[in-house]
Amino acid sequence: MQPPTRIDHLGIAVNSIAEASCFYRDALGLTCGEGQVVPEQKVRVQFFQLGEVRIELLEPTAADSPIARFLAQRGPGLHHIAYHVDDLPATLAALKAAGVRLIDEKPRAGAHGMKIAFAHPKSTGGVLSEFCQEGP
Repeated sequence: MQPPTRIDHLGIAVNSIAEASCFYRDALGLTCGEGQVVPEQKVRVQFFQLGEVRIELLEPTAADSPIARFLAQRGPGLHHIAYHVDDLPATLAALKAAGVRLIDEKPRAGAHGMKIAFAHPKSTGGVLSEFCQEGP
């Protein structure tokens, strides 16, 4: 397995993208990308560019979404770190072979055409880790 090439984004769970965007857009002056709803994950996302790393705001679109559960348990804040990889299936196979507990054993669709998969925080030092690759 080749190591990740960079941090792609930091995912931050928020109750309201409209409210949280004020800090990133107005106070920090970050460039706001196009927002998107990801129906499969029951989430609305908004990205802000910060150098080569993006900040991803995650707002639940349903009460039973993973982000809604996260907010109910922990409140707003850092949800995950996403690592960019060149070969997501090979990365997942190598992680599994190394004994890492995977949430997703196969890539699934993410925002903006990315292929994504998550490793469980119990295997990653308590941090939910996403691995992503440009689609399709």
